[in-house]
Amino acid sequence: MEPHSVPGRPEGAPVVRSYGTSFTADEDPLSEGGLWINGRNEGVDWANILTRGGLAQGEMIPLVVRERRAEQGDEIDIPVGDYNDPTAILKGAWGRNQHARARVFTRNQNAKYYHEVELRLRSTLVPHAIPGYEVFFRCLKADGGYAEIVKWLGPLGGWQSLCRKDGPEFGVKDGDIIDATIIGNEIKGYINGEEVTSATDDSYPEGNPGIGFNYGAEETYVDHGFTHYEVETWND
Repeated sequence: MEPHSVPGRPEGAPVVRSYGTSFTADEDPLSEGGLWINGRNEGVDWANILTRGGLAQGEMIPLVVRERRAEQGDEIDIPVGDYNDPTAILKGAWGRNQHARARVFTRNQNAKYYHEVELRLRSTLVPHAIPGYEVFFRCLKADGGYAEIVKWLGPLGGWQSLCRKDGPEFGVKDGDIIDATIIGNEIKGYINGEEVTSATDDSYPEGNPGIGFNYGAEETYVDHGFTHYEVETWND
């Protein structure tokens, strides 16, 4: 994967732990030798990540309550929806400062489904709770495109938006490289090396990196995902 100049680990700061994968094995759910835990298997209330033909994607789950948010033009004050995003988190100990990067796969882009590619930072996955941060981008290069940073509070449906940018320039296309960093209390999202979102928050001083995709894509989960993912972490 071609590198982009994204601010990250200071010179001389030792890497606590790093990892990279191109999802070469077909797995349901994603495991890679027991390195990952998943939203349905371990978190119960969310969905799993699976891999097929070098693509990491969400599993197909039935849509019960569709996503509705004021930010997306819905006439509603409080967001509603399942929000049981397919999610996988890396196990073990990781540094508190984290830089994740992934290559986007997207095809058949349309405004009907909210195809999102998500990078998780400082996250914890336990039964019925996934507290942590998420930096994500919609796979749509049109007016409905967006990029966002949210804080997951823990229980299903519990989250808070920290930064959102709307417009085609904030959506992603096939082959785009997305990055997410958390350094101290600063969280940032990038598309092809260009910073597009930023926020500050002190809720979670530690946690693990991971990946996710939006819920409710149903049979169109095969139309978006990641073909490569890597992360490096370090401490202050």
